[in-house]
Amino acid sequence: MHGMCALVLPVERADGTPAVLKLQSLDEETAGEPIALRAWDGDGAVRLLEYDEESGTLLLERLDAARDLSAVDVRDGVRVVAELLARLTARPAPSGLRGLGEIAGAMLDEAPETVRLLADGGERRLLQDCAAAVREVVGEPGDRLLHWDLHFENVLAPLPEPGGEVREPWLAIDPKPLGGDPGFELLPAIANRFDEGDILWRFDLMTEVMGLDRERARAWSLGRVLQNCLWDIRGGGRTLGPMWAVMGRTLLAR
Repeated sequence: MHGMCALVLPVERADGTPAVLKLQSLDEETAGEPIALRAWDGDGAVRLLEYDEESGTLLLERLDAARDLSAVDVRDGVRVVAELLARLTARPAPSGLRGLGEIAGAMLDEAPETVRLLADGGERRLLQDCAAAVREVVGEPGDRLLHWDLHFENVLAPLPEPGGEVREPWLAIDPKPLGGDPGFELLPAIANRFDEGDILWRFDLMTEVMGLDRERARAWSLGRVLQNCLWDIRGGGRTLGPMWAVMGRTLLAR
């Protein structure tokens, strides 16, 4: 299997235990993966078996690559993601991870110049409003261990153990971890199998399951909208992606 930045190969350890070898380039996002996986130690996440620091290669517990949340009912999938995030973000972020405060500060620095590249006045105001929401919370960025990218395809079912038991129904994979506020975690599960009419109930369900302050979660979710829009414009776009624009307007109107 592979995504945008990694190749995952099925292997067996010397004792016959199934595992996977994850090969990836080291950057600011991937460098924190072994730190997070060690902190979680298999509690809600795939187990890290070994790590080669020089190459960034990980040896991981093998999960069932054919079973993710893409095929389950959307409401059930959102609840599973929220329940996993409630557990994963219960831990303080270990040292050595990038922080949400730094990321949010960089976004706020970039936003004014980027906004000027948009031709549509309504879109410019939308990004300005997203940035204003982030300014209200950037001084308290949080200190929890965040996964950052927990969407339906990043949740897999474990393989049965030798006795037939399954240690957990679902496990998180492929974190791009940082330290921060759990409200920054919601947008990937709102974007999966996107439906405009689902935005608010997904947001409400996740904040309830995770026990979040809804106003802070709304502000940090608008921060994720801002982040995605900045990426798109940085890549040459001169208009907002329709999904991000709808999400932003819906959350701002709440």
